[in-house]
Amino acid sequence: MVPLQASARTTKEKAGALRRAQRVPCVLYGNKTENTLLHCEEKSVRRAYQKAGESTLVELDLDGRKIPVLIHALAADPVTDRIAHVDFYAVDMTKEVETHVPIRLDGESLAIKELGAILVTPLAHVRIRCLPARLPHELVASLTSLQNFHDSLTVANLRAPEGVTILDDPTNVIATVQEPRAEEVAPPPATEAEAGAAPTEGAAAEGTEPAATPAGEKTEA
Repeated sequence: MVPLQASARTTKEKAGALRRAQRVPCVLYGNKTENTLLHCEEKSVRRAYQKAGESTLVELDLDGRKIPVLIHALAADPVTDRIAHVDFYAVDMTKEVETHVPIRLDGESLAIKELGAILVTPLAHVRIRCLPARLPHELVASLTSLQNFHDSLTVANLRAPEGVTILDDPTNVIATVQEPRAEEVAPPPATEAEAGAAPTEGAAAEGTEPAATPAGEKTEA
C-alpha cells in the first residue's frame, strides 16, 4: 500500500485557509466509518495519487491509526491544477470492492509500424471486482496481435490476475487500427494555353451574336 499521512480537522478550519497553507481538505468515509474531516500535505497527496491512482490501496495514517483506503475522488482547480479536495473510501479487507483500473497498451503493432495504420483507443479503463488486497494497479493489453487494418483488441483479450473479475462487456473494443486518411489532392492549375483557349465548336464568342440571313436569300452551301 502507498503510505499517506493525514490529520483530523474541525469545521472551524476553512478549506481556503488550508489550501493557502499548502494543505488539502479531505473527507474519509466507508466501511462503517462516519464521515471524518481530514487534511493532508498537498505534495504528499499528489505523490500518493501518482503512485496509486484510484485502483491501488493507500495506507492512510490518521494520527497514528492506519486505515486502508482508496482515493475515491480527487478534484483539481481548473486554472492552477492544484489539488482542491480528496475523498478517501475506507475499505473492508475481507469484502470485495468494485473499482476502475487503467489499461496499459504494451508491445508493437505491425499494422502501425509497416502499414502506417492509426491506433484508436476508445477504452482506457475497465471495471473490476476483487478483494482489496488483490487490486491490480493496471491491466496490460498487447498490441502485437494488431497486424492488419481493422484488427482490434477487446476486453476479452485482457488477462486478469487470480481473484480479479472484469465486469465490462467482453466485446467492448480497447484498441483498433485503421487506415490513415487519404489526403485530398488539389487539381493542377490551368495552363496559359487552357486559360486563353477559344470557345468550343458551336459556341458563340462572348459579346457577339450570329449574323442574320436576309429573307429570301440562300446561303452558300
